[in-house]
Amino acid sequence: MKYQLIVFDWDGTLLDSAAAIVHAIQAACRDLYLPVPDDARARHVIGLGLVDAMRHAVPDLAPENYQAMAERYRFHYLSGDHNLTLFAGVPEMLARLQAAGHTLAIATGKSRLGLERALDHSQLRPYFMASRCADECHSKPHPQMLDELTAEFGIAAGATVMIGDTSHDLLMARNAGVDSLAVTYGAHPHEHLLEHGPRALLDSVPELDRWLATCA
Repeated sequence: MKYQLIVFDWDGTLLDSAAAIVHAIQAACRDLYLPVPDDARARHVIGLGLVDAMRHAVPDLAPENYQAMAERYRFHYLSGDHNLTLFAGVPEMLARLQAAGHTLAIATGKSRLGLERALDHSQLRPYFMASRCADECHSKPHPQMLDELTAEFGIAAGATVMIGDTSHDLLMARNAGVDSLAVTYGAHPHEHLLEHGPRALLDSVPELDRWLATCA
């Protein structure tokens, strides 16, 4: 087994939520009469902690308005998150990896409350032995999430792989000395992911599952 610890991002990697996040960011901006970022700019911040995401999506946002922006974002996102679905094949992939003896964990830009809600709704909680969220650690691409997860299980960085759909995930892996895999069906485009040196780019969950079955 090359990778004892397999760490997944959540939004855009396991859950098909990128479009909903973009919509929530743009709707929050309209509510507060702020410049509305285009789809590409809004998609780029997916995976960051909420305050960092708001700061990058709306560069002119004054610090005293971060809280209001975050509240409007949460309102719009949570009003429809119960309709979001996992990418096809996710539960089966996780079950196979768990049965093969891999330790599975999550490193996400979501808040702890948001991740707990998502784990319950998706019924994926039994597959993951640990998780780290952006309101508990430095936001990606800081390596803290991965550093803490490898330390928790006593697993070396060289026996760990990070799987995500954004450059933030891949840069976090690089900063932690961890291999990465990029999935191209989430938030960031193929060419942008390729710049950050993932071991592979996978175009679907079944393709990711086959790669892990062969190489992990």
